[in-house]
Amino acid sequence: MGRGRVELKRIENKINRQVTFAKRRNGLLKKAYELSVLCDAEVALIIFSNRGKLYEFCSSSSISKTLERYHRCSYSNLEAGQSSTDSQNSYQEYTKLKARVEVLQQSQRHILGEDLGQLNIKELEQLERQLDSSLRQIRSRRTQNMLDQLSDLQQKEQSLLEINRSLKIKLDENYVANQTHWDTGEQNIQFRHQPAQPQEFFQPLQCNNTMPNRYNQAPWDNIEQSTQNATGVLPGWML
Repeated sequence: MGRGRVELKRIENKINRQVTFAKRRNGLLKKAYELSVLCDAEVALIIFSNRGKLYEFCSSSSISKTLERYHRCSYSNLEAGQSSTDSQNSYQEYTKLKARVEVLQQSQRHILGEDLGQLNIKELEQLERQLDSSLRQIRSRRTQNMLDQLSDLQQKEQSLLEINRSLKIKLDENYVANQTHWDTGEQNIQFRHQPAQPQEFFQPLQCNNTMPNRYNQAPWDNIEQSTQNATGVLPGWML
């Protein structure tokens, strides 16, 4: 009689489970070795027991190199799949954007008054309402900008008036200070040019009227008499 098929489920008996693990582990390692030798394949096998014990087999010199090769292949396949998916998504996004751009360009032409022949009455009325609304918004925005500019100019005017007022006050203060300085300087100059005079200078001179008559005569008469007495002739400078 042939051997019956074993049902694949967890073995509840701990001893039987350990025995089965050891047998099948050895058989798996043997099969991996045979596969690497017979087919010249690079085989790496890693087994962890339920207790965390490691069993491994590698046909190459290092299992790390085999794992690196595995990672490179896995990442390249994953990137290829992602690039294909990204390309498909990008094409769909491009199609949507292209359609929206065409709609916007057509709407812009309609606003400019171009290609209106294909529009019906309702579409034309809707376009007219849209233009009226746009004009109201534009006028409102323009008015607001003008009011803002006017407010800014008024503030600048107030600031300039304040600056002008402060400068005028400083100028008046400087003028008053300079005028006081000039007046003080002129007074000092006048006092410096006027010498002090004694009080005796202003007393009147006492004249002696009892002096002889010869002292009351003019000096020219004395000179003329002395000249005539000496020579009897007047000098030329007296003629």
